[in-house]
Amino acid sequence: MSLIDQSISSLAQAISGKDQQLRLALCCLLARGHLLIEDVPGMGKTTLAQGLAKVTGLDWQRIQFTSDLLPADILGISIFDRNESVFRFQPGPVFTQLLLADEINRATPRTQSALLEAMEEGQVSVEGESRPLPEPFFVIATRNPITQSGTFPLPESQLDRFLMRIQMGYPDPAAERAMLSGETGRAVMDKVKAVINTEQLVALQNKVQQVQARERLLDYIQRLVAATREGDRFVCGLSPRASLALLAAARAWAFMSGRDYVLPEDVQAVFPSVAEHRLQSRRGGAVKALLMEVDVTDAR
Repeated sequence: MSLIDQSISSLAQAISGKDQQLRLALCCLLARGHLLIEDVPGMGKTTLAQGLAKVTGLDWQRIQFTSDLLPADILGISIFDRNESVFRFQPGPVFTQLLLADEINRATPRTQSALLEAMEEGQVSVEGESRPLPEPFFVIATRNPITQSGTFPLPESQLDRFLMRIQMGYPDPAAERAMLSGETGRAVMDKVKAVINTEQLVALQNKVQQVQARERLLDYIQRLVAATREGDRFVCGLSPRASLALLAAARAWAFMSGRDYVLPEDVQAVFPSVAEHRLQSRRGGAVKALLMEVDVTDAR
């Protein structure tokens, strides 16, 4: 069994009946992206984030976002050392390999923006000095629906920093019955074992970048992206950064499928997770409808 299959199997010990979500989450990490997990409370968002941290064996920190959280609570602050009469920087929880930003949209936009530089450049600027973050560096954020009380909308610039977004959804009856009949809480999380170490993860990420995308496949991606910019179905189309994100995710999905080249099916598998949180649709189902409309016959 491959490391990827072992990782999915280990995660499934804590989250049953969500194989597609688990694969998309691992795909995002292999593509060197950041992951947004969205749904109502109690659906297993935090459990999935904790499981990903555990199965990859990365150092991780959790920040519970609240309305009174300040940027310094994330980035860190300089504290005066009386013994040596100097200010010493105390790193915040962002200085870790995997950061769980729990309920990120319960913090104010000012605090949310503290992560922008970290997610884009792998560094933070504090008190006029740029400080590098550990490698690898991943942000896994959970978000509650904006209709719930005490939430703030994530600005488009913040959403665009997330390579992919997934939704957990309600469990099927069999999975929910298994939860009711079995263990919960810490006992379930204890079943998740570390499968990939840091060196192996970096090696897998490097292999993902070597997955080939033929010219016809790139043409297909461009047609998909161009379709989001045409007509009136979306307020704004996908950006060039989104095009790169789509290709990176498709490469990771192809690699997880045991191939060293990308097929249109790989693009289609990740397209909703890459595009939906970046697009403001004027009518429902518009993103998935694109996959039916854009010609794929000559992309193989």
